[in-house]
Amino acid sequence: VTVTTADVIEKAQILDIKDLQTVVPTFRASQLQNTANTTLTIRGLGNGSNNYGIEPAVGLFIDGVYRSRAAARINDLPALERIEVLSGPQSILFGKNASTGVVSVVTKTPQFETSGYIEGGIGNYNQNYARGYITGGVSDSVAVSLGIGYQKRDGYFENIGDGGEELNNIDRFSWRGQLLWEPTDELSVRLIADQNTLTENCCGTGVALERPLSGATGPTAGQVVRSLGGQQPTTSDPFSYITYTNSLTENEIDDEGVSAQIDWDFGLANLTSITALRKTDSSYVSDSDFNSLDVLRDVFQSNVLDTFTQEVRLTGSLDVFDWMVGGYYFNEDIKQTSGLIYGDDARRYVDVIAGGPGTLGGVEAALGISPGTFFGSNVRIDETFVQDNEAWSIFGSLDFKVTDRLTLTAGGNFTKDQKDASGRTVNNDVFGNIDLQGEPGARVVSTNIFRNGNAGTGTPSFPGALMGLPFTPANLAAARAGELGPAAKGYVDAVIAASAALVADPTTNPLAGLFALQFQPQFLTFPNAVEDGKTDDEEFTYTFKAAYKVNDNINVYGSYATGFKASSWNLTRDSRPFLADGAALQVAGLLPNNYILPVPDDPATNVNEARPGRNFGTRYSGPETVEVFEIGLKGRFERGAINIALFDQTVKNFQSTIFLGTGFVLANAGQQSTQGIEFDSTFTPVDPLTLTFGGIIQDPVFDSFVGAPVDRGSAIDLADGTADGSGDLSGQKPAGINEIALTTSATYTHDFSNGTTAFIRVNYQYEDETPVVNDLPEVTRDTSNVNASVGVDFSGGWSMRVWANNLFNHKAYTSGFPGVLQQGTLNAYPNQPRTYGVALRRNF
Repeated sequence: VTVTTADVIEKAQILDIKDLQTVVPTFRASQLQNTANTTLTIRGLGNGSNNYGIEPAVGLFIDGVYRSRAAARINDLPALERIEVLSGPQSILFGKNASTGVVSVVTKTPQFETSGYIEGGIGNYNQNYARGYITGGVSDSVAVSLGIGYQKRDGYFENIGDGGEELNNIDRFSWRGQLLWEPTDELSVRLIADQNTLTENCCGTGVALERPLSGATGPTAGQVVRSLGGQQPTTSDPFSYITYTNSLTENEIDDEGVSAQIDWDFGLANLTSITALRKTDSSYVSDSDFNSLDVLRDVFQSNVLDTFTQEVRLTGSLDVFDWMVGGYYFNEDIKQTSGLIYGDDARRYVDVIAGGPGTLGGVEAALGISPGTFFGSNVRIDETFVQDNEAWSIFGSLDFKVTDRLTLTAGGNFTKDQKDASGRTVNNDVFGNIDLQGEPGARVVSTNIFRNGNAGTGTPSFPGALMGLPFTPANLAAARAGELGPAAKGYVDAVIAASAALVADPTTNPLAGLFALQFQPQFLTFPNAVEDGKTDDEEFTYTFKAAYKVNDNINVYGSYATGFKASSWNLTRDSRPFLADGAALQVAGLLPNNYILPVPDDPATNVNEARPGRNFGTRYSGPETVEVFEIGLKGRFERGAINIALFDQTVKNFQSTIFLGTGFVLANAGQQSTQGIEFDSTFTPVDPLTLTFGGIIQDPVFDSFVGAPVDRGSAIDLADGTADGSGDLSGQKPAGINEIALTTSATYTHDFSNGTTAFIRVNYQYEDETPVVNDLPEVTRDTSNVNASVGVDFSGGWSMRVWANNLFNHKAYTSGFPGVLQQGTLNAYPNQPRTYGVALRRNF
């Protein structure tokens, strides 16, 4: 457990949860394509962004209340007591399972003595903020508190396009009110109501890598954009903080809720009950092609999240035993609408990358489709997803004090989780719905491909009929089964074998280069006659721990813990039926025309095998499970403290969501593990000086991740000889997880004779290089940030802070993704440049 106190948070000018990573090396917060998509990770493990169907692996609790999605999390930090970061699975301290760790935010409880503060600050990029807090008693048994704050700042991304304001700005408002009722010494009731609102333009990207759209020497997507009169960032200066969006990029969040905590000591045990009701509305609209052409006019999403939680715990002691039992109930409804709209330049752009002006018109003419149909302006796809989630758990723990020094702990949690999900779309993208690959089961794209495959065998040209019969999947299957004679079977087998490499070759299949442009194939509505839209998971997780008190200063421990996270549904437009359901869907007449089933009798020559991100995919990812072995030491000394833990953590079926340029692919990684050491320490060599040093050194790896979604055309994708967006990441280091992460700080304090106190604080954060995405090792990110603050606390209650974050303006990526409709391009999010400011505060 790493505890960050209110004093450190105030002196380091940590204003929101993302800033916490500057002082806690095992924790990381990554903001992705919009403000509501912030991924929290502990020991490099975490998920839950970009898909409302995925619960995060790292649980965030605020005053004991679980926040299930990034948009429902806290924006600017309220008046705090502390923030705790707990590594590894947590299922007995909190009723809600958290498979890889917990961040617990504990706010100030109302006090009966009147006190508070008013604070205001300004900074570069026209930053200004103000916040205030007051607490006091209104009777002998009732105390209240109220905190209010707002923060505004201009964006640090200049927008040269027509999309309006700068990106990556800040515009937030929040309030939090509390009432504490203590009618007796044994009973207390704490009521909390809060609201956070946000309206921001986010998030700007740079271009980290540009490769040809296809082949080794063709044009890049950026070159095509510029040839059509557009602009977009270049690789020559990925940290220019310049963007060229031509439409508004806006995020809005309104998160509010109430909770009631009852604590009652009735002698035999202590009862704690936490009841919470929360509602989160979030939406975003973005220009996701990140250039000045009107290719994708809008990509939009709106979410409504209603959550009810109830937790009850009983704790007590009996001789040498300390015990706890509890129950937890979780009920959440998600309603999501989303979609995209093609702009005026969509057809021009696609025409060029498809083969040159007139390509789409030629395909339309060949298929008898009206001219101008494909990728027309204002063609749109609208999606609606709904998910109802009900879960409950029973949990408990027992501490057995074997001796005054040795304590054994055992705990367990049984969880039951049920989800009902549904999805439907209205898809006006005609091009995405046509069949470029042939009838299901044929394994030959068209008579043209079969003809070319036939030529490859040296047999005379094949005119498009099979032994005098029409070219159909049934007749082809009959020939392969030998029903038309051994000569026909041998002939067809040879042709198909020769055709296997021709399906993706533009010289033999003129439509092959267009496959990648079918990024919006027909959506199969669910539930349906085959897919019931339900998951029902249950799991028992447990913890064993032995703690030994060596002396008054040193404790050592060893533990084993397991964790669990239930199935997560893919609530995105890339939600596809499982290949295993394909045959049943075809029999039921539900399979869309461009979903291709493999022929089961000969997978070696199957040229139309379904691949992640195309046609078949995943509706949901199955449960992930975690196990952790850990041994550690906790030491407290006269001038310092140290915590050290050695850990071995394995996640089976890790729920991975990866963007591949056209959609989010949800998949289970077979097994991911990490081993290492984490530590944090404090040392005061002399009274005015306090030093801290903490870090994590680990060795993360995909033990098994076959069929992983990867960037089409990357080295891992091409390892099997096929550019299909699927590869084997087994044995690879997962992207975005640093092997080494360190933080250190020095704080020097001086007390003046008149009661004034001054301090200087310097903090350094280091992370070694790691790939930004899984399959492009040449694009990496690292961190080398210096933050500093100087403060003076005057005797009359006034205080002043001068602060700077990223003092030396270190430039690095925070994350990246394949360019939207720009195969071969990798977009990346640059880190926040240097920011600085001054704050004035009055305590009373």
